[in-house]
Amino acid sequence: MPHTPRPARHARSESTVRFAAVGDIHVTKDSAGSLRGFFAQASEAADALLLCGDLTDYGTAEEAQVLAEELATVSVPIVAVLGNHDFESGTPEVVTDILTQAGVRVLDGGVCEIEGVGIAGAKGFAGGFGRGSLGAWGEPVIKLFVKEALNEAMKLEAALAKLRTPRRIALLHYAPIVGTVQGEPVEIFPFLGSSRLEEPLLRYPVDAVFHGHAHRGTVEARTMNGVPVFNVARPLLLRRRPEQPPFWLYELPREEEAASESAAAGPAA
Repeated sequence: MPHTPRPARHARSESTVRFAAVGDIHVTKDSAGSLRGFFAQASEAADALLLCGDLTDYGTAEEAQVLAEELATVSVPIVAVLGNHDFESGTPEVVTDILTQAGVRVLDGGVCEIEGVGIAGAKGFAGGFGRGSLGAWGEPVIKLFVKEALNEAMKLEAALAKLRTPRRIALLHYAPIVGTVQGEPVEIFPFLGSSRLEEPLLRYPVDAVFHGHAHRGTVEARTMNGVPVFNVARPLLLRRRPEQPPFWLYELPREEEAASESAAAGPAA
């Protein structure tokens, strides 16, 4: 296979860190060669690339290898979480291993730091929102379903608790709030995310949350405490913003700027 040169990065900003976020790429064995330009464009625009799950279509080693090769055009750090499609073949660890060997940091309740910004990542799970959340009552299979939702919420909480950076991002596949799934059929809301994922975000506030999964949802909404949540599913961005590249570009002040803001604000009353 011919070597694909990495693109030159954009001029580094001294005041902000730029993130390009996208999910639901759904790479298949036939995707080879079709995404390099897209990934190069995201790489040129940002200081890091965030991938919000459903990176492959069936979670096979072949698909993961295609994705790893497509990502060769990226010249910035890549951070990812897996999605439900990446589990379809029952070997998510294979997908993770192939992507890790390609330099991708795959988070599953873990954290990393990119240019002073802390990132906590977990897949998340389904279960519904608010009063419509499924409770752990009745048949054992229902209790197992709810247990999985609770486990994923605990993964996110444990990761958020580790962050010590002034600026923080949460990376998910499933939605933590109902606002970003609006536009999907109401009947499938319970399968698109869970309010249990919002609870850690209220205890450990972040600057922004990114997720995918809801292809026909809403691009932006907010948690109960006002944190912006972005649904960056690629099919949604392609449909809602056809004139722009299908990734979400988000900026945060650099660590030095964040520290200066905190100092200027003074002690809390």
